[in-house]
Amino acid sequence: MSYLDHFKLAEQPFRLTPDPEFLYWSKQHARAKAYMESTIWLADGFVVITGDIGSGKTTLLQSFLTELDDDIVYAVVSQTQLTPTQFLQAVLTEFGFKPFKKRKVELLDMLNMFLIEQYSNGKKVVLVVDEAQNLTKKVLEEIRMMSGIETHKEKVLRIILAGQPELKDTLDSPHLEQLMQRVRLRFHIGPLDRREMREYIERRLSVAGRENNDLFEEDSFDVIYLFSGGVPRLINTLCDTTLLCAFADDIHTVGAEDVMTAAQELNWKEYEGNTGVFEQLQQLELNRQDPADLHVSKIMVRADGKVIDILTFPLGRVIIGRSPDNEIYIKSKFVSRHHAQLVSDESGCVIEDLNSTNGVFVAEKQVKKYRLHDGDVISLGVHELIYHDLRKSAEIDDDKDNNADERDAAVDKP
Repeated sequence: MSYLDHFKLAEQPFRLTPDPEFLYWSKQHARAKAYMESTIWLADGFVVITGDIGSGKTTLLQSFLTELDDDIVYAVVSQTQLTPTQFLQAVLTEFGFKPFKKRKVELLDMLNMFLIEQYSNGKKVVLVVDEAQNLTKKVLEEIRMMSGIETHKEKVLRIILAGQPELKDTLDSPHLEQLMQRVRLRFHIGPLDRREMREYIERRLSVAGRENNDLFEEDSFDVIYLFSGGVPRLINTLCDTTLLCAFADDIHTVGAEDVMTAAQELNWKEYEGNTGVFEQLQQLELNRQDPADLHVSKIMVRADGKVIDILTFPLGRVIIGRSPDNEIYIKSKFVSRHHAQLVSDESGCVIEDLNSTNGVFVAEKQVKKYRLHDGDVISLGVHELIYHDLRKSAEIDDDKDNNADERDAAVDKP
């Protein structure tokens, strides 16, 4: 009897090669994909997606690319240890050119003419760079220049950079400030939590042909999480090794002890994210958290005069829409899948219509892009969003405290 017959499977469930069919849509992965899709409906789309090794970035990219419409032309560059000239050659090769033995100025002209031609033909062009953490600052500067190619109406190249966490550190360098000003959205994919990890395992088994969720016993999931930390690639490796050990021992279901045996076979220790030391480091990191991570905006969602949700957000972008992967999810036929976005910065918050069907209204006036004031009411179909600037509230509270201190001081005077 084969391994697959032994466990009633049609194919291997925990292969390490990326396969979009096995992709598990955690909330993080769904949001990352929504951000990538935003490059299509935003003319100046420029998105950065980061994640740890094995977090599913490449599989996510493949899923995104397989669903692109016929009016989308794309290039994928995954060999990123290149000079600026080599990078331009790689991009043009992906677009079907033979750009070798040409000077850099000729390469730039070739790319520029191609992009303008595609725009004239009603095509949208997307450049996807995987493993972008390996790009040099000179190549990243080249990408910034490429992102600025435009017609008299709009920019013509959408860009997605995907890479490991080091990419975040590189992009935050002062030397790349101009590049970061072009970036519309940034998102980091972290490990799965315990519930997501279990759903991830059960989904892969289901796609592989297993009819019942009884292959892994209840006590096995805690041990899998203990050693994998919720990182998809580590989950795959541990589960696959566990099944191989169980098959060798003629066991048909696996429990905690079988997972422990597999972890010992792999010579694994507990994942660092599950140790007390790691939690202490996390707390230290939290204590020195950047003020930019503090929540500055409060959105009260109201329908039929009743408050149905209250949400708060830090500086950055928040997408509003009918799709569940949005930060503000509004289930309504009057709301588009990605209807609008809120962009909070040091000076306040701006709402921007993302080419929605029914538009965005503030004080009964339709707006395309509008800087909000504390207390503004945003109308999306039959729903209302009341915006509050938490920084304004904090200032008012501080003034009240100061006035109270002054009154107390006055009373204390003889």
